[in-house]
Amino acid sequence: MIKAAIIGLGWWGQTILRNLANSTVIKPVLGVDPLDSQREAALALGVETALDFDAALAHPDVQAVILSTPQQYHADQIVAAARAGRHVFCEKPLCTTSADAERAIAAVRQAGVQLGIGHERRFEPAVVELRQRFAAGEFGTPLLLEGNFSQDKFLKLPADNWRLSHTINPVGPLSATGIHMMDLSIALLGRPTSVWARLATLGSDFANGDTLSITIGFASGATALLGAVLATPFMGRLAVLGSKGWMEIRDRSHPENSTGWDVTSVHRDEPPATAFYPPHPAVRDNLEAFGRAALGRATYPVALDEMLANVRTFEAIHRSVKSGAVETIAGG
Repeated sequence: MIKAAIIGLGWWGQTILRNLANSTVIKPVLGVDPLDSQREAALALGVETALDFDAALAHPDVQAVILSTPQQYHADQIVAAARAGRHVFCEKPLCTTSADAERAIAAVRQAGVQLGIGHERRFEPAVVELRQRFAAGEFGTPLLLEGNFSQDKFLKLPADNWRLSHTINPVGPLSATGIHMMDLSIALLGRPTSVWARLATLGSDFANGDTLSITIGFASGATALLGAVLATPFMGRLAVLGSKGWMEIRDRSHPENSTGWDVTSVHRDEPPATAFYPPHPAVRDNLEAFGRAALGRATYPVALDEMLANVRTFEAIHRSVKSGAVETIAGG
């Protein structure tokens, strides 16, 4: 097993801690958070705790760090961990600018450590199957991807939470949920080249918006139409339309507490086929894939170039929201 420190023990850090409680690949040995109340969750599980990130890098048992910290700290923390010879798993977004992402990726490459990213939706069984079936050509050429990941969890957050900050997180729906759909678009359609995005505040008083729509163009000629709303009850949907048929995945509930997925697939001149996929620990699958890669047992299934394309698209969406125009994606 690889021994890891979880950095940041808020909502998602504690979710990660619970997911790794019975892991046979990653063993949490340290939980880091400046707040006593947050560290209690780790202590209750018998995990040692510390107040700051430097303590994790100095800890003799820590081989990897799992970052569940506010996004503005990710780049510096990745670089510091890599230079200390620690493998790094980082929650999304990896970074908020291309320059930071390039710096972070260069550091892990130079150090020869593994980098993982919190895009667990790639590990949902229905998504895995959709990618395999499209890659095999079953549905023909991918033409259009439609994705929506919306929720209203943030309506319960205090107004001073960093997730609602216009300065720290100026396009709130993007880093909250939209980034997952963006990542799946890159995984399924390849290299993104341009984006148009529109942000509005229509159903809340969030300073950084609650309604985001995104159109991404890809080098292949395919297009992704994505939605992320933070002021409506949960909705999760992914559909890919091809030249011979299409496949759609609908979440029955928020992935944090999944109750499964309903899948419909259609081939030309055939009736629709439907299937149910039961709940699956995709968060743990992603973390354990990172752990196996760090141990040298397997290749991590998210390439560094895809991580960089994701950040470049993230950055271009921010520009498009400000300019109102179609923006070119760096490297596209």
